[in-house]
Amino acid sequence: MNHSLNEQLQARRAAATPRGVGVMASFYADRAEGAELWDVEGRRYIDFAGGIAVMNVGHRHPKIVAALQEQLQHFTHTCYQVVPYESYVSLAEKLNALTPGSHAKKTALFSTGAEAVENAIKIARAYTQRPGVIAFGGAFHGRSLFAVSLTGKVQPYKAGFGPFPPEIYHAPFPCHCASLDETKKAVELLFKADIEPSRVAAIIFEPIQGEGGFNVIQAEAVKWLRALCDQHGIVLIADEVQTGFGRTGKLFAMEHFFEQTGVLPDLMTIAKSLASGMPLSAVTGRAEIMDAPAPGGLGGTYAGNPMAVAAAHAVIDVMHDEQLPARGQKLGDQLKARLDGLRAQVPQISDVRGLGAMVAVQFNDPASGKPDAAYTKAVQVEALRRGLILLTCGVDYNVVRFLFPLTISDAVFAEALDILEASLLAAKG
Repeated sequence: MNHSLNEQLQARRAAATPRGVGVMASFYADRAEGAELWDVEGRRYIDFAGGIAVMNVGHRHPKIVAALQEQLQHFTHTCYQVVPYESYVSLAEKLNALTPGSHAKKTALFSTGAEAVENAIKIARAYTQRPGVIAFGGAFHGRSLFAVSLTGKVQPYKAGFGPFPPEIYHAPFPCHCASLDETKKAVELLFKADIEPSRVAAIIFEPIQGEGGFNVIQAEAVKWLRALCDQHGIVLIADEVQTGFGRTGKLFAMEHFFEQTGVLPDLMTIAKSLASGMPLSAVTGRAEIMDAPAPGGLGGTYAGNPMAVAAAHAVIDVMHDEQLPARGQKLGDQLKARLDGLRAQVPQISDVRGLGAMVAVQFNDPASGKPDAAYTKAVQVEALRRGLILLTCGVDYNVVRFLFPLTISDAVFAEALDILEASLLAAKG
């Protein structure tokens, strides 16, 4: 029997790599351009996953490619902590200026979102000289041991990997699925039963939970978190790894909440679309907090890699020149309208939510009202069969999230929405 090239690669993958590295697609990438991807057998797909929110400027944007080629002519690595380079400093300056708030800030660069999260906690602990950290149910902060301890979803991220570091606590996330009063009561109980607030170093939250189901935090909850942290001397950390760089209709999601409430976080974690697929992350925050760790306490061999830094400079230029946050808002509005218009034909649609282009649709069984993971999976399978790559998420696995490149052409976007509609209808059986 002759097996296709994709089938041959699947067999090799199964033999060579561990099952713990879960892989959604059964086909293998050969090339990509903009919002489109072709597999090794030449089949075309529209990419509504974006490498999990990494390709906001699209695959192989010419300005990103040119920046990488230019840096390649100079050097690829020195380790910034050994021999520094100007591009790291200038990127830090840009992030200090672009993140919300005019207060004095500093930025440290790392390689992954999980690294940024763990270093933000290190910085908060060094500044407060306290151990405790509060996160939220449904959160995703990474897969490394400390980051996954903050993550609020057991399967598949935490199961079998314990014991976890101590002094980490979770509360219900205040969004459409939990009231702010519930969250307040849970935190009050934590302070009574588990840890006094004077021992809490940080509270970390996603302005919009990614893996948790694109749950948007309530503006009142952001105000309450800021007041709570101010009252007890706790560092407030906004995890913008998935929400940053134009995804929500603004460069950073916290800009929405700053406009609504005047609230600013003390630290922000940034990654994913920061460098358009190159491994780069950042912690940006109040200068006095960022300066708490002693020299040598922060860094990493590859942290702030010059190739990735070059890509990030180009990403910032593209975001500005092509007005991608505003385009994201426009496309997100179109997607929401299309999904809302299908509610009568697809009664499984129970909610359409998000900010800007960070949109999700939730599916519940129309008879019982319970989460419908089976229908959600069927939508993903039908879309993939038709050439549209989608990702699912949510604690109950009943949410499809949309992470298309913000540079997607109108024609390809329209084609993708037609495929999505056909998939929603076909999944009904």
